[in-house]
Amino acid sequence: MSAAEIVWNSIDITNDVIGILFMAFYAYQILFILVPIFIKKPKHSEKPLRRYGIFISARNEEVVIKNLIDSLKNQTYNGDYLKIFVVADNCTDDTARIAREAGATVYERFNTEMVGKGYAMEFLYDKVVEEYGDTYFDAYAIFDADNIVDPKFFEKMNKVFSDKYPIVTCYRNSKNYGDNWVSAGYALWFLRESQYLNRCRMRCRSTAAVSGTGFVFDSAIMRETGGWKFFLLTEDIEFTNYNVLQGRKIGYADDAVIYDEQPTKFSQSVHQRMRWAKGYIQVMGKFGLKLVRGIFSKKCTSCFDMSCTILPALVLSILSVVVNFAAGITLAIMGENILPLLVSFAMTIGGMYALLFVLGTITVITEWKKIHCSTFKKIFYAFTFPIFMISYVPVTMAALFARNEWKPIEHNNPKDFNDIIADGAKKEKSNKSDDETVN
Repeated sequence: MSAAEIVWNSIDITNDVIGILFMAFYAYQILFILVPIFIKKPKHSEKPLRRYGIFISARNEEVVIKNLIDSLKNQTYNGDYLKIFVVADNCTDDTARIAREAGATVYERFNTEMVGKGYAMEFLYDKVVEEYGDTYFDAYAIFDADNIVDPKFFEKMNKVFSDKYPIVTCYRNSKNYGDNWVSAGYALWFLRESQYLNRCRMRCRSTAAVSGTGFVFDSAIMRETGGWKFFLLTEDIEFTNYNVLQGRKIGYADDAVIYDEQPTKFSQSVHQRMRWAKGYIQVMGKFGLKLVRGIFSKKCTSCFDMSCTILPALVLSILSVVVNFAAGITLAIMGENILPLLVSFAMTIGGMYALLFVLGTITVITEWKKIHCSTFKKIFYAFTFPIFMISYVPVTMAALFARNEWKPIEHNNPKDFNDIIADGAKKEKSNKSDDETVN
């Protein structure tokens, strides 16, 4: 067997093994699509009111902070059981003043050495405990400053939280789905994560995963950890995996909705996702071995699921790119025709596109009425969604070598809850009028 034949065989074997491993690790997520058909949504009875301390970390968020606070003050849940706290973190604008005038208790933090949401949350928690003690609130809720909260959010979350779920996450929708293909890519992924990962995990009695914002958790967790001690670049994934390893199940309230603002600039998106990729690597280093060991314990399903979330896709994607690139260079040096390799690579990308398109399209269809933009954009962005997701591969590769630090994302979308709902209704009405005109 010639050297070239050895290289070709090695490529074929490696790609086949990677493909098999991908299916072994992620086939269950495809099967999750069927779960809502066969397993009914659990019923939650009326529960006693719990006292929630609401935490918001804000850095130069004067454009959006008031709308979030207004949406929190307009809850159907008894407002006497909700207290809003804001940490104005190294702000150079009017965030603190606007938040105070809107009705929040505001603490200002100025620390340019310990930068990031995790450190801001630690500062805020310590301030709240100084004033209220660590047992005054039954639970805490965390939001990002750009969020808008549905009026029934706490009413719905309280029911799940009171059903012995110490942590509960929510349905994550978007304020600006229709802005462009970048914002739609983010938004569609979060919709799919909500309905075809967390909802299915909940119905299978496994654990959901916290996704950035819009979650509540028992105050006992903070007493256990001695405060907010999650400082990695993806502190939400760190928080999730810490609690999974403690044996806690995270619940999901699919009718508790938040809306957040997604980036619209691809360059901004690349930086953010590089930070996320770096954060996943950090979480892998901190929890990877513990999760693998947990697969062989009573926490097996949750640990396997969380392991798949942070480990295989990253490793296998990098391995595939490195092996195929190295093989291509080697074959080219040998004077071999590498066109078959390029065709194989193109087919792989095509297969990824097709799978992501199917997953995205299913999500668009089932969440159609909850996506607030025009019919054309709903359809068009289903085609661009796979491109957005595939771009994670080079972003992840770059994250391995880049020095990536936490940087705030600029938010400048001033929509409130009524604007979001009215905008979607207006677009749908416009579509119907166009259809009637054509007919």
